[in-house]
Amino acid sequence: MSAIRDQVPPPLADGSLVGFPVEPYESASSYFSAYSEEIVLAAQSVELAELDSAAAILVQAYLNGRTVFSCGNGGSAAIANHLQCDHLKGVRTGSDLAPRVVSLSSNVELLTAIANDITYDEVFAYQLQSQSAAGDVLIAISSSGRSSNIVRALSWARDHGLRTIALTGFGGGDCRLLAEVSLHIDAANYGIIEDLHQALMHALAQYIRQSRMTPDAIHASVF
Repeated sequence: MSAIRDQVPPPLADGSLVGFPVEPYESASSYFSAYSEEIVLAAQSVELAELDSAAAILVQAYLNGRTVFSCGNGGSAAIANHLQCDHLKGVRTGSDLAPRVVSLSSNVELLTAIANDITYDEVFAYQLQSQSAAGDVLIAISSSGRSSNIVRALSWARDHGLRTIALTGFGGGDCRLLAEVSLHIDAANYGIIEDLHQALMHALAQYIRQSRMTPDAIHASVF
């Protein structure tokens, strides 16, 4: 692994990350090989203590009947929607948990109404104001960590007693600073960051599910 790491350009003088790719590739296979190596390196940047903290927050929420909300834009919206599936249906399958999970990115009619009549910056915070309560959880997904609607949602959630988990990349932006728990990917490529955010979402769901199952049930199940 050190041989791979030695190939990664150092940060720029201002501390920002050097993105991938930094040079052209002649074939899809060579690009994929390099891309895979970048994913391995970026995965190692996740702070494992933060991952354990995120899992503990989610388990407590599911045990106490709290609602977990997710949100994101673009590719991160797809992860937020997928999170609702895997953390509601997936976690419940074979376990004693019945999670309440809502993606704030999933209702296009509501999103466009808020964006059109108020402002796009409020599409997630506005929903939280109507649907959430203190003790609920917000999982905010933003590769840049700077999306204003995500920042506003995290800020509102923090100020109104919600637990907050942010999934970020690049420099992390305000999202990384606002969240109680930060699952940060130290990379500067949207695909790599989103791939690992999806992996973190899956790992949390599968970890929580198996933690509530017997060894025999785990052995007999497909994850």
